Amino acid sequence: MRNVYTVAQVNSYIKNMFSQDFMLQNIYVKGEVSNCKYHSSGHIYFTIKDARGTIACVMFAGNRSGLKFRMEEGQQVVVGGSVEVYERDGKYQLYAREIILDGAGYLYEKFERLKKELAQRGLFAPEYKQPVPKYIRTLGVVTAPTGAAVQDIINITRRRNPYVRIILYPAIVQGEQAAASIIQGIHALEQLGVDVMIVGRGGGSIEDLWAFNEEAVAQAVFDCSVPIISAVGHETDTTIIDFVSDLRAPTPSAAAELAVYDVRQLEAVLDSCKGDLTRRMLTRLDRERSRVKQAQTKLQYLSPASQIREKRTLAMRMEEQLSALMQRHIREKRYLLGLYTEKLKGLSPLDKLNQGFSYVSDEKGKTVSDVDHVRVGDRLTVHVKNGRIEAQVVDKEKWKQEKGVLEA
Repeated sequence: MRNVYTVAQVNSYIKNMFSQDFMLQNIYVKGEVSNCKYHSSGHIYFTIKDARGTIACVMFAGNRSGLKFRMEEGQQVVVGGSVEVYERDGKYQLYAREIILDGAGYLYEKFERLKKELAQRGLFAPEYKQPVPKYIRTLGVVTAPTGAAVQDIINITRRRNPYVRIILYPAIVQGEQAAASIIQGIHALEQLGVDVMIVGRGGGSIEDLWAFNEEAVAQAVFDCSVPIISAVGHETDTTIIDFVSDLRAPTPSAAAELAVYDVRQLEAVLDSCKGDLTRRMLTRLDRERSRVKQAQTKLQYLSPASQIREKRTLAMRMEEQLSALMQRHIREKRYLLGLYTEKLKGLSPLDKLNQGFSYVSDEKGKTVSDVDHVRVGDRLTVHVKNGRIEAQVVDKEKWKQEKGVLEA
């Protein structure tokens, strides 16, 4: 006898089969949106279809936080979620956890997710940015060997500084092989030891530029020990490596200007420094010459020969002063001597003797000026102008003085 099952049993069995299928539990389905309805409860009911079929979908309100746009009829979307059976109706439907726009919209959503993830991992942190050297000798370029981008970089580099060496790694910058080629170019130029590296290409759609949004390329840029300048697309284009690189340039031409210092500006700076140095040197030389002249003058003044001449001159001047003082002193003394001589002449006994006077001394040589000092019989000596006379007192008489007259 055959087994007979209820409808609920069959639906439950089919639901279990769906739930045990790993692919159906995490699947992405691409199609066009139709019959889209936003329910008052917050749920979204819609259908995605292609040329050969349709599938019912629902996104519950709890999963809508990840939806970045409002769904509309005719949109091409990629719905991520699980395919399960709704037992009551016996129908399967796609329970959406994630909905992203297909094509450029899909890539934009992927771009935003990767950007957020890498930012959380710290790949955009400013503390990891390496400074781009101001003066370089070797410039590495990772880009396509043909096209306007590489020509712009070469032309601007030659114009700004023809002494800079350019090493080009001819990378694939579009398509499935582009990411691996760009990574190989970064590693190759890093091993060559270039001073700075430009990684980029010309403009294009987001699909054309997508290789520069790959996580592996961003990691290679972050890990590179050489400073990297990103130069992808036009000024309005933004890629992941623009956030990871050490410096972002809006265009490849701008990257070359940022990487290569204009040698003409350097020459102008050097000329200015040269002029300033020359002026400073001339000023210093003039100051030192003045100091040398002052030192020479001081040396001449303080030299032994100069000191001897100065002391000799001083000695001669002092000798003259001393001689003048001595002459004056001699004149003064001669004058006094003359006065004393005249005075002495007036007091000299010899002068009196020459005039006919004489003086008498006793036996002891004392001058006899008083009659009371001798006695009769004393021997006296009489001094005259040309000799002496020995005499003896035979008599004495004392004079009497009355009214100015001497009497015997």
